[in-house]
Amino acid sequence: MNKNPINPVNPVEKRNTKRSYRTFVHKEAEFRICCDAYETVTLEIIRQRKILEDYIVRHPEFQTSLTPIELKPDAPLSARRMAHAAERVGIGPMAAVAGTMAQLAVEAAIDSGVKEAIVENGGDIYLHSAEPVTIGLFSGGDKTVNKLAFAIEPQDMPLAICSSSGLMGHSQSFGQCDLATVVAKDAALADAAATQAANNVKTVKDIEPTLNKIADIKGINGILIVKDRKIGLSGQLPQLVKMT
Repeated sequence: MNKNPINPVNPVEKRNTKRSYRTFVHKEAEFRICCDAYETVTLEIIRQRKILEDYIVRHPEFQTSLTPIELKPDAPLSARRMAHAAERVGIGPMAAVAGTMAQLAVEAAIDSGVKEAIVENGGDIYLHSAEPVTIGLFSGGDKTVNKLAFAIEPQDMPLAICSSSGLMGHSQSFGQCDLATVVAKDAALADAAATQAANNVKTVKDIEPTLNKIADIKGINGILIVKDRKIGLSGQLPQLVKMT
């Protein structure tokens, strides 16, 4: 669940690529989509949101809990992914909603036969491509970090890159982290872990223990944390490059 309406991760095209992104707004969520099967992606977002919302109507505690919650027998795929990620991270399941929706949308597009789909949902990205993709980072006023990007190679995808911040945006956060970005194969897990990391960082001293805690979670590839111009890295992150 991203804390930042100014996206802390952002697709930035390099290497002479010619991708185009379209914006899709559904209720309170804004998506950036790069995919030839645009209608497939948007219809899947609408469908999956409706299924999840129906489940929440029946079980409202799923939406309000700030801790892992037991699934009901009628839980849909989205709720199951969110709850499983929340259990592994130790946070409420709604912390994983943005990443989950992005991944489900990309999976629907790939299942339809297209070779590339990139969906960004408020700073949480899931991408699948046979070509390299560059993802820029944004941490508010830190100009050094804002010049950095992840270079994602085809063999690394599909991949989720999810971010959260305790200083930007309107979503609830219990920390003061400039930026927490988590990389994983599972977008629900990356989203939940990024939220938890941002919650845990209040001072620079919190960077190292938070890196260790999140990196130890099974399924997490790597994590980047920024606080007061200090940058911490752990795990197997994509190559960091300078944006030009």
